[in-house]
Amino acid sequence: MLKRFTMTQSFRHRWVYLIISITVTLSILLSSTIATWAIPLPELIFRGVQIIQLSNLSARQEVALGEQINEELLSKQVRLFRNPEAQNYINQIGQRLVQASDRPNIPYTFQVIDDRNINAFATMGGFVYVHTGLIAAASNEAELASVISHEIGHIAGRHAIKQMRQAAVAAGVASAVGVDRNKLVQIGVELALNRPKSREAEYEADRMGLETLIRAGYSPRGAIDFMAKLLKSGSPPTIISTHPATRDRISAMQQLLDPSLFNSGDGLDNNFYRATVERILS
Repeated sequence: MLKRFTMTQSFRHRWVYLIISITVTLSILLSSTIATWAIPLPELIFRGVQIIQLSNLSARQEVALGEQINEELLSKQVRLFRNPEAQNYINQIGQRLVQASDRPNIPYTFQVIDDRNINAFATMGGFVYVHTGLIAAASNEAELASVISHEIGHIAGRHAIKQMRQAAVAAGVASAVGVDRNKLVQIGVELALNRPKSREAEYEADRMGLETLIRAGYSPRGAIDFMAKLLKSGSPPTIISTHPATRDRISAMQQLLDPSLFNSGDGLDNNFYRATVERILS
Protein backbone atom coordinates (compact mmCIF):
# COMPACT_ATOMS: atom_id res chain seq x y z
CA MET A 1 0.00 0.00 0.00
CA LEU A 2 2.82 2.37 0.91
CA LYS A 3 4.61 1.59 -2.33
CA ARG A 4 1.52 2.38 -4.38
CA PHE A 5 1.03 5.67 -2.52
CA THR A 6 4.67 6.65 -3.08
CA MET A 7 4.47 5.93 -6.81
CA THR A 8 1.22 7.93 -7.11
CA GLN A 9 2.74 10.85 -5.23
CA SER A 10 5.86 10.76 -7.40
CA PHE A 11 3.75 10.69 -10.55
CA ARG A 12 1.81 13.76 -9.37
CA HIS A 13 5.04 15.60 -8.56
CA ARG A 14 6.36 14.97 -12.08
CA TRP A 15 3.20 16.43 -13.61
CA VAL A 16 3.43 19.47 -11.36
CA TYR A 17 7.07 20.05 -12.37
CA LEU A 18 6.18 19.60 -16.04
CA ILE A 19 3.32 22.12 -15.85
CA ILE A 20 5.55 24.63 -14.02
CA SER A 21 8.33 24.20 -16.62
CA ILE A 22 5.95 24.71 -19.53
CA THR A 23 4.40 27.77 -17.87
CA VAL A 24 7.77 29.40 -17.21
CA THR A 25 9.04 28.66 -20.72
CA LEU A 26 5.93 30.09 -22.38
CA SER A 27 6.08 33.17 -20.14
CA ILE A 28 9.67 33.86 -21.20
CA LEU A 29 8.90 33.34 -24.88
CA LEU A 30 5.76 35.45 -24.68
CA SER A 31 7.41 38.35 -22.87
CA SER A 32 10.40 38.51 -25.23
CA THR A 33 8.25 38.09 -28.31
CA ILE A 34 5.69 40.75 -27.49
CA ALA A 35 8.47 43.27 -27.10
CA THR A 36 10.20 42.47 -30.35
CA TRP A 37 8.12 40.43 -32.76
CA ALA A 38 4.33 40.32 -32.97
CA ILE A 39 3.78 36.58 -33.58
CA PRO A 40 0.66 35.00 -32.04
CA LEU A 41 1.56 32.59 -29.25
CA PRO A 42 -0.04 29.48 -30.88
CA GLU A 43 1.90 30.18 -34.08
CA LEU A 44 5.12 30.71 -32.12
CA ILE A 45 4.65 27.37 -30.37
CA PHE A 46 3.91 25.64 -33.67
CA ARG A 47 6.92 27.21 -35.37
CA GLY A 48 9.23 26.97 -32.37
CA VAL A 49 11.40 24.25 -33.88
CA GLN A 50 11.92 26.43 -36.97
CA ILE A 51 13.31 29.41 -35.08
CA ILE A 52 17.10 29.81 -35.21
CA GLN A 53 19.19 32.07 -33.00
CA LEU A 54 21.90 33.45 -35.30
CA SER A 55 23.96 34.89 -32.46
CA ASN A 56 25.02 31.41 -31.32
CA LEU A 57 24.55 29.23 -34.38
CA SER A 58 26.33 25.90 -33.88
CA ALA A 59 28.37 24.17 -36.58
CA ARG A 60 25.69 21.49 -36.88
CA GLN A 61 22.96 24.10 -37.34
CA GLU A 62 25.10 25.93 -39.89
CA VAL A 63 25.58 22.76 -41.95
CA ALA A 64 21.85 21.94 -41.77
CA LEU A 65 20.98 25.45 -42.90
CA GLY A 66 23.55 25.21 -45.70
CA GLU A 67 21.94 21.97 -46.87
CA GLN A 68 18.57 23.69 -47.18
CA ILE A 69 20.09 26.63 -49.05
CA ASN A 70 21.84 24.18 -51.35
CA GLU A 71 18.58 22.34 -52.09
CA GLU A 72 16.89 25.62 -52.94
CA LEU A 73 19.75 26.70 -55.21
CA LEU A 74 19.85 23.40 -57.10
CA SER A 75 16.10 23.17 -57.50
CA LYS A 76 15.44 26.71 -58.74
CA GLN A 77 18.56 28.80 -59.29
CA VAL A 78 21.52 26.89 -60.75
CA ARG A 79 22.08 23.79 -62.88
CA LEU A 80 24.64 21.13 -62.07
CA PHE A 81 27.10 20.09 -64.75
CA ARG A 82 26.23 16.44 -65.32
CA ASN A 83 29.70 15.02 -65.75
CA PRO A 84 30.88 12.79 -62.88
CA GLU A 85 34.53 13.17 -63.89
CA ALA A 86 34.33 16.95 -63.64
CA GLN A 87 32.59 16.72 -60.27
CA ASN A 88 35.22 14.27 -59.00
CA TYR A 89 38.08 16.46 -60.20
CA ILE A 90 36.77 19.56 -58.41
CA ASN A 91 35.99 17.54 -55.30
CA GLN A 92 39.54 16.13 -55.18
CA ILE A 93 41.01 19.63 -55.34
CA GLY A 94 38.52 20.91 -52.80
CA GLN A 95 39.04 18.13 -50.25
CA ARG A 96 42.82 18.52 -50.54
CA LEU A 97 42.41 22.20 -49.68
CA VAL A 98 39.96 21.51 -46.86
CA GLN A 99 42.50 19.37 -45.01
CA ALA A 100 44.89 22.34 -45.03
CA SER A 101 42.24 24.93 -44.19
CA ASP A 102 41.47 26.74 -40.95
CA ARG A 103 38.19 24.86 -40.61
CA PRO A 104 38.50 21.21 -41.66
CA ASN A 105 36.06 19.84 -39.05
CA ILE A 106 32.81 20.23 -41.03
CA PRO A 107 31.76 18.33 -44.17
CA TYR A 108 32.40 20.15 -47.46
CA THR A 109 30.49 19.68 -50.71
CA PHE A 110 32.04 20.85 -53.99
CA GLN A 111 29.79 21.10 -57.04
CA VAL A 112 30.31 22.12 -60.66
CA ILE A 113 27.69 24.48 -62.08
CA ASP A 114 26.88 24.44 -65.79
CA ASP A 115 27.47 28.13 -66.47
CA ARG A 116 29.95 29.83 -68.81
CA ASN A 117 30.38 32.85 -66.53
CA ILE A 118 33.73 32.99 -64.75
CA ASN A 119 32.48 32.56 -61.23
CA ALA A 120 32.59 30.59 -58.00
CA PHE A 121 30.74 31.11 -54.74
CA ALA A 122 30.10 29.47 -51.40
CA THR A 123 27.31 29.15 -48.90
CA MET A 124 27.50 28.43 -45.20
CA GLY A 125 28.02 24.92 -43.95
CA GLY A 126 30.74 23.91 -46.41
CA PHE A 127 29.00 24.24 -49.81
CA VAL A 128 31.20 25.49 -52.67
CA TYR A 129 30.06 26.01 -56.27
CA VAL A 130 32.43 26.27 -59.25
CA HIS A 131 31.24 27.38 -62.69
CA THR A 132 32.41 25.57 -65.81
CA GLY A 133 33.39 29.02 -67.12
CA LEU A 134 35.89 29.38 -64.28
CA ILE A 135 37.39 25.94 -64.93
CA ALA A 136 37.84 26.84 -68.59
CA ALA A 137 39.33 30.27 -67.82
CA ALA A 138 42.08 29.02 -65.49
CA SER A 139 45.44 28.24 -67.09
CA ASN A 140 46.44 25.60 -64.56
CA GLU A 141 45.30 23.76 -61.46
CA ALA A 142 47.01 26.18 -59.09
CA GLU A 143 44.91 29.04 -60.48
CA LEU A 144 41.70 27.04 -60.13
CA ALA A 145 42.67 25.87 -56.64
CA SER A 146 43.34 29.46 -55.56
CA VAL A 147 39.73 30.43 -56.27
CA ILE A 148 38.34 27.37 -54.50
CA SER A 149 40.65 28.09 -51.57
CA HIS A 150 39.34 31.66 -51.42
CA GLU A 151 35.76 30.34 -51.15
CA ILE A 152 36.82 27.94 -48.39
CA GLY A 153 38.25 31.01 -46.65
CA HIS A 154 34.78 32.56 -46.63
CA ILE A 155 33.38 29.42 -44.99
CA ALA A 156 36.23 29.26 -42.47
CA GLY A 157 35.64 32.92 -41.61
CA ARG A 158 31.87 32.29 -41.24
CA HIS A 159 31.28 35.34 -43.43
CA ALA A 160 27.90 34.12 -44.72
CA ILE A 161 26.57 33.88 -41.17
CA LYS A 162 27.66 37.43 -40.40
CA GLN A 163 26.09 38.68 -43.63
CA MET A 164 22.91 36.74 -42.94
CA ARG A 165 22.63 38.30 -39.49
CA GLN A 166 23.04 41.79 -40.96
CA ALA A 167 20.52 41.07 -43.73
CA ALA A 168 17.97 39.67 -41.27
CA VAL A 169 18.23 42.76 -39.08
CA ALA A 170 18.00 45.08 -42.10
CA ALA A 171 14.91 43.23 -43.35
CA GLY A 172 13.28 43.49 -39.94
CA VAL A 173 12.85 39.73 -39.52
CA ALA A 174 15.31 39.24 -36.67
CA SER A 175 14.28 39.39 -33.03
CA ALA A 176 15.47 38.37 -29.59
CA VAL A 177 13.71 35.05 -30.13
CA GLY A 178 15.49 34.33 -33.40
CA VAL A 179 14.70 34.12 -37.10
CA ASP A 180 12.39 31.77 -38.94
CA ARG A 181 14.39 29.08 -40.75
CA ASN A 182 12.52 29.56 -44.03
CA LYS A 183 13.32 33.27 -44.03
CA LEU A 184 16.98 32.45 -43.39
CA VAL A 185 17.04 30.07 -46.35
CA GLN A 186 15.64 32.80 -48.58
CA ILE A 187 18.26 35.26 -47.33
CA GLY A 188 20.99 32.64 -47.82
CA VAL A 189 19.99 32.04 -51.44
CA GLU A 190 19.93 35.77 -52.15
CA LEU A 191 23.35 36.28 -50.57
CA ALA A 192 24.81 33.36 -52.54
CA LEU A 193 23.62 34.69 -55.88
CA ASN A 194 23.95 38.44 -55.32
CA ARG A 195 26.62 38.74 -52.74
CA PRO A 196 28.36 42.08 -52.28
CA LYS A 197 31.15 41.25 -49.84
CA SER A 198 32.68 43.65 -47.40
CA ARG A 199 36.29 44.68 -47.95
CA GLU A 200 37.21 43.13 -44.62
CA ALA A 201 35.64 39.77 -45.55
CA GLU A 202 37.34 39.67 -48.95
CA TYR A 203 40.77 40.50 -47.59
CA GLU A 204 40.36 37.89 -44.86
CA ALA A 205 39.25 35.25 -47.39
CA ASP A 206 42.24 36.19 -49.59
CA ARG A 207 44.63 35.78 -46.67
CA MET A 208 43.13 32.55 -45.39
CA GLY A 209 42.81 31.19 -48.91
CA LEU A 210 46.42 31.96 -49.73
CA GLU A 211 47.63 30.30 -46.53
CA THR A 212 45.48 27.24 -47.26
CA LEU A 213 46.75 27.08 -50.83
CA ILE A 214 50.37 27.02 -49.67
CA ARG A 215 49.76 24.49 -46.87
CA ALA A 216 48.01 22.22 -49.38
CA GLY A 217 51.15 22.22 -51.53
CA TYR A 218 49.91 24.39 -54.40
CA SER A 219 51.95 27.23 -55.85
CA PRO A 220 50.78 30.64 -54.54
CA ARG A 221 51.66 32.01 -57.95
CA GLY A 222 48.32 30.61 -59.11
CA ALA A 223 46.40 33.11 -56.97
CA ILE A 224 48.34 36.15 -58.21
CA ASP A 225 48.36 35.08 -61.85
CA PHE A 226 44.64 34.35 -61.98
CA MET A 227 43.60 37.63 -60.42
CA ALA A 228 45.97 39.54 -62.70
CA LYS A 229 44.45 37.73 -65.67
CA LEU A 230 40.93 38.74 -64.66
CA LEU A 231 42.05 42.31 -64.11
CA LYS A 232 43.34 42.49 -67.69
CA SER A 233 40.13 41.13 -69.20
CA GLY A 234 37.95 43.53 -71.18
CA SER A 235 35.00 43.53 -68.75
CA PRO A 236 35.15 42.39 -65.12
CA PRO A 237 33.88 38.82 -64.77
CA THR A 238 31.20 38.02 -62.18
CA ILE A 239 33.80 36.68 -59.77
CA ILE A 240 35.37 40.11 -59.24
CA SER A 241 32.51 42.47 -60.19
CA THR A 242 31.05 42.30 -56.66
CA HIS A 243 34.40 42.44 -54.87
CA PRO A 244 36.60 45.35 -53.73
CA ALA A 245 39.41 46.76 -55.87
CA THR A 246 41.29 43.88 -57.49
CA ARG A 247 44.58 45.78 -57.73
CA ASP A 248 44.50 46.37 -53.99
CA ARG A 249 43.79 42.70 -53.33
CA ILE A 250 46.68 41.60 -55.55
CA SER A 251 49.00 44.04 -53.77
CA ALA A 252 47.88 42.79 -50.35
CA MET A 253 48.50 39.16 -51.31
CA GLN A 254 51.92 39.98 -52.73
CA GLN A 255 52.86 41.57 -49.41
CA LEU A 256 51.83 38.38 -47.59
CA LEU A 257 53.96 36.17 -49.83
CA ASP A 258 57.52 35.10 -49.24
CA PRO A 259 59.12 35.76 -52.67
CA SER A 260 61.05 32.50 -52.42
CA LEU A 261 57.74 30.56 -52.40
CA PHE A 262 56.26 32.27 -55.45
CA ASN A 263 57.23 29.63 -58.00
CA SER A 264 57.30 26.64 -55.67
CA GLY A 265 54.49 24.14 -55.24
CA ASP A 266 52.17 22.07 -57.42
CA GLY A 267 49.68 22.92 -60.11
CA LEU A 268 51.66 25.01 -62.61
CA ASP A 269 51.65 22.50 -65.49
CA ASN A 270 49.52 24.30 -68.08
CA ASN A 271 49.59 21.49 -70.65
CA PHE A 272 48.44 18.85 -68.17
CA TYR A 273 45.64 21.09 -66.97
CA ARG A 274 44.47 21.96 -70.47
CA ALA A 275 44.28 18.29 -71.41
CA THR A 276 42.29 17.58 -68.24
CA VAL A 277 39.87 20.43 -68.86
CA GLU A 278 39.24 19.41 -72.46
CA ARG A 279 38.40 15.92 -71.26
CA ILE A 280 36.10 16.78 -68.36
CA LEU A 281 34.26 19.68 -70.02
CA SER A 282 33.69 18.05 -73.39
